[in-house]
Amino acid sequence: MAPTHPARPTGPTGNPAAGAHLPCTIRPACLADAPHLPALERDAAQAFATIPGLAWLAGGDVLPLAEHTASIAAQACWVAASAAGPLLGFVTARPYGPDLHIQEMSVTRAAQGQGLGRRLLHAVCIEAQKRGLLRVTLTTFVNVPWNAPFYASAGFCHVPPAALDARLASILAHEHATGLAAIPRCAMQYAVPATAEYVSK
Repeated sequence: MAPTHPARPTGPTGNPAAGAHLPCTIRPACLADAPHLPALERDAAQAFATIPGLAWLAGGDVLPLAEHTASIAAQACWVAASAAGPLLGFVTARPYGPDLHIQEMSVTRAAQGQGLGRRLLHAVCIEAQKRGLLRVTLTTFVNVPWNAPFYASAGFCHVPPAALDARLASILAHEHATGLAAIPRCAMQYAVPATAEYVSK
């Protein structure tokens, strides 16, 4: 994958209700968390193993450690930590002008389907609101259930090809060139409200 790894949230995280019952805390990541995140992503990526055309992602590259540490330094990385201590998920983002761009969101196989992805996404959108940013953006698979359909359920909208800015267009072009063209991908955005609370809390 590219040094600036495209966002491809791993694991079926779109259950909006179950996460409230999972004993874990969503908190900003610290540098001590960073070495654990690549292995967590590899575990989460096994969800792709049964999807035709995408099974290779189960053993593919993950977001480099340097990207996580840069995101943590930018105060744009959050983790889901269980009550016992182990990390169950993370979301890594980077600020780009008026946008906060999600590079990767992953949830361990053991915790998938319990709402953690939605809770992590909520943390990103609330932080974007606090910073006065305009959008949260990402690129993702159009038809994978825990990708674009999940984000749509959380208030994100597809960005039409004609409306892509140079940054998002470049990310999609790079993804296509590096083998992510087997299944259609798209860019999505969440328009950050000035005062209203994020809709998917």
